[in-house]
Amino acid sequence: MSNSNFSRRGVTTLGLLAVLTTAGCNVGPKYTRPQVPAPPAFRGADDAAISSDPKGSLGDQQWSAVFKQPELQALITQALANNYDLKIAAERVLEQQQQVRISRASQFPTVNVGGTGLGATLPGSLSQTFGTNSNGTSDSSGATTLTAGSINLSAAWTPDFWGLYRKQTEAARDTLLAQEWAQKAVRLSLVQQVATTYFQLRTLDLQLEVAKETRDTRQQSVDLTTKLTNGGSAPLSDLRQAEQLLYTATSQIPVLEQQIQQTENSLQLLLGQAPGKLQHVDPNALQPAPENPPVGLPSQLLERRPDIQQAEAQLKAANAQVGAAKAQFFPQLSISASGGTGGSDFSNLFDPSSRTIYGLGSLAQPIFAGGKIRGQYELTKRQKDELIATYQRAILTGLRDVSNALVAVNKTRVTREQQDKLVFAAKDATRLARLRYQGGATAYLEVLTTDTNLFNAQLNLISAQQNEALTLVQLYSALGGGWQ
Repeated sequence: MSNSNFSRRGVTTLGLLAVLTTAGCNVGPKYTRPQVPAPPAFRGADDAAISSDPKGSLGDQQWSAVFKQPELQALITQALANNYDLKIAAERVLEQQQQVRISRASQFPTVNVGGTGLGATLPGSLSQTFGTNSNGTSDSSGATTLTAGSINLSAAWTPDFWGLYRKQTEAARDTLLAQEWAQKAVRLSLVQQVATTYFQLRTLDLQLEVAKETRDTRQQSVDLTTKLTNGGSAPLSDLRQAEQLLYTATSQIPVLEQQIQQTENSLQLLLGQAPGKLQHVDPNALQPAPENPPVGLPSQLLERRPDIQQAEAQLKAANAQVGAAKAQFFPQLSISASGGTGGSDFSNLFDPSSRTIYGLGSLAQPIFAGGKIRGQYELTKRQKDELIATYQRAILTGLRDVSNALVAVNKTRVTREQQDKLVFAAKDATRLARLRYQGGATAYLEVLTTDTNLFNAQLNLISAQQNEALTLVQLYSALGGGWQ
């Protein structure tokens, strides 16, 4: 048989095998999305202040349209550009892209080229002792030069009849999709963390202002009571009670200052910066959440929440791994071919008469592996079942998060409104108590009690304002917004 005929038949055979591989079996289960019954509406959305319009949802909006405070927008923008958790998530996506490339490469033949070369010079004495080889040449001194070389080309291929490599590639691609959704989940979480930390920071700022104002007011009371005590118009106990009020306020100031600096450091870490001061002076930072936030339908969470999408992508990858494990039960065909040429001199290295071409094929069928293949198959099925439960739990967790956020939107507003009334009543009670004390109608204990109640009510009001502002963050995150 001529070399050209061998080559043509080899190409035909490889082409036929490629067609058979493409049309081969793709064993393994077909993916179907697990069914998780979703309620017709979110719990908490039946309140009159909540919109269940399926045409729109707060989660579909860009974060800049939800958080409109200029300071907060600047912080989120900086965090999205510099945060290291987000950079790590992006690198993991790039890593998995290369893993897909590695897995896909198993479907294709491998081709290698190599060569050898030999050169040696034998002294004349050795040439006479061992005889002159026909491949050597002698010079005037009697020395003999030996040369030899070869070049070879080899190829190997394992046709993917049962879809082993295709399933592994499918699993790698689904894992890549899961990493992309994980990156989006990190982005959503980052927006939530920056907004939450910023609102905490502004809450501490306002509480510090209240503490300083209270300190100044109580210092005036101490000064006045000192004069009355020195003049004999008030007992020493009144002065001590006034000092008690003052020191209660002054002791809160360093605590709040400590918390402010530590919160600034936490926010700087989110921004990818070293610890340091930040600008946070917006007087309208703790604005209430919208009274009519659209939430859409529960079924929309499956497409919007990145953690749910990530869980489903991981489930798809596990489903593909079941198919890859099942393919291990079937025979694996390996084909290899090699050809080369050689000569005793570079001038005849490519002489057609020196070519050597051969091909090999092997077929291996697992018979006994100590239960390894069966164990691997059962393991992948159990892993898939685990991820089914993980996916279903992710959906229920999303429904719970939205429901909790909706309840918080409604209840924290009521709490803040009642706290407003409490502060108003406490202020008036303190004013009246001071007038009664100055008129000699009551003891200073009444001033102590009412003033303490006012201070606590003012701090609690700021906390209630913070909680109300945070409900928007919680609802937006629960609906899967912020990563678009």
